[in-house]
Amino acid sequence: MTDREFDPSGERERSLGAGLFEREMGPSSSMAHLYRGEVHRMTRWRERLDRTTNWAVTVMAAILTWSFSDPSNPHYLVLVGLVTLGAFLGIEAHRYRGFDVWRSRVRLIQQNVWSHGLDPREDVDDGAWRRKLSADYYRPTLKVPFEEAVAHRLRRVYLALFSVVTAAWFIRVTSFAQSGPWPESARIGAVPGVAVTAVVVVAYLASVAVAFRPRTWHSRSELRECQVDDWRE
Repeated sequence: MTDREFDPSGERERSLGAGLFEREMGPSSSMAHLYRGEVHRMTRWRERLDRTTNWAVTVMAAILTWSFSDPSNPHYLVLVGLVTLGAFLGIEAHRYRGFDVWRSRVRLIQQNVWSHGLDPREDVDDGAWRRKLSADYYRPTLKVPFEEAVAHRLRRVYLALFSVVTAAWFIRVTSFAQSGPWPESARIGAVPGVAVTAVVVVAYLASVAVAFRPRTWHSRSELRECQVDDWRE
């Protein structure tokens, strides 16, 4: 069939794909192939998140090692590490939003196809799951706001890294300072040590506020529950 002969409004053309997932959900069905493809994409985006975290940890370890290797090394390089860590957090939050696109599709299929197929006594989790999945394939959209993605990554990884680097900086300007007692030892050029310390404290408290402020979570596929027994009856 050539492009000229194809009429999107024709009755036959409009029925293309109808009943695609109506047959038995076996390992060779269309839904199974679709599910495998979505899991593969989700896994690749998960790997991109892990690579960003690995780079962040590596860079922070290098900066802290060099900063504490000699008392004469300037303390503000640790603050440069904090800024770099913030840049990694922004990159990872952006990648998390992309990862959530594929994970939300996988969870939609798991909750409404495989879960119902394994136990038909239970109703599907979302009666409109076909329409939602179809609409998302037609026009993919991000499901998670950027600020929520930042909060997820802060809770999982980056708040701990910020805490370690901030504590290391405080130790550096108090126990290893050569330019006088704190807060004078935190001075950077013409910027007084009190101002530098205030900026560091405010930035750290802001990250804590973003991570733990009450919110309505848009990512419904994020694990936030703990079930300590083996299997639910």
